[in-house]
Amino acid sequence: MAFDFKKEFKEFYMPKNKPEIVTVPKANYIAVRGKGNPNEEGGEYKQAVGVLYAIAYTLKMSYKSDYKIEGFFEYVVPPLEGFWWQDGVNGCDYSSKAEFNWISDIRLPDFVTKKDFDWAVETASAKKKMDCSRAEFLTVDEGLCVQIMHHGPFDDEPATVAIIDKFLEDHGYCNDFSHGRLHHEIYMSDARKVAPEKWKTVIRHPICKL
Repeated sequence: MAFDFKKEFKEFYMPKNKPEIVTVPKANYIAVRGKGNPNEEGGEYKQAVGVLYAIAYTLKMSYKSDYKIEGFFEYVVPPLEGFWWQDGVNGCDYSSKAEFNWISDIRLPDFVTKKDFDWAVETASAKKKMDCSRAEFLTVDEGLCVQIMHHGPFDDEPATVAIIDKFLEDHGYCNDFSHGRLHHEIYMSDARKVAPEKWKTVIRHPICKL
């Protein structure tokens, strides 16, 4: 059976409906950076997601090609994720989507090296006839965080974030946003197939002890 990150690392992909503190280990990602409203039809964000999946599935199916990745085992492509921020804003202002900076990303298995990643970018570009050169091999070390499962549309996230903030205040922690520590979302539902009221999104914030 193929390795499934969601099942093997439930503590990072399936948090409860109330805030919990976790220490997130370092991980590698396929990542594409951009700016602007993610809901724009045919916009930069949707193009970035297409690039991510093209590379992700090229790596996943590499064992059927002439290119062999050392230590490879079959796995399920992890869910789409995103890091979000706005210049001069602590956290996220959901009313100003056009001002979003984002890093859209998909986690990589540990056995995928930068060399393997570069091969996949080149191969996906040729096979899919699309430019995947925007993608980068990104290492993120999130460390101490608080997370919760948000249910429903993305526009309803502020209420869930408020629950996180109250939890931090009550337990002697505070948000620790910085250039390298950002509002993080993991999309556990396929927005194309599931009604918005049933969407499940992991919301994760970097924190520190007061």
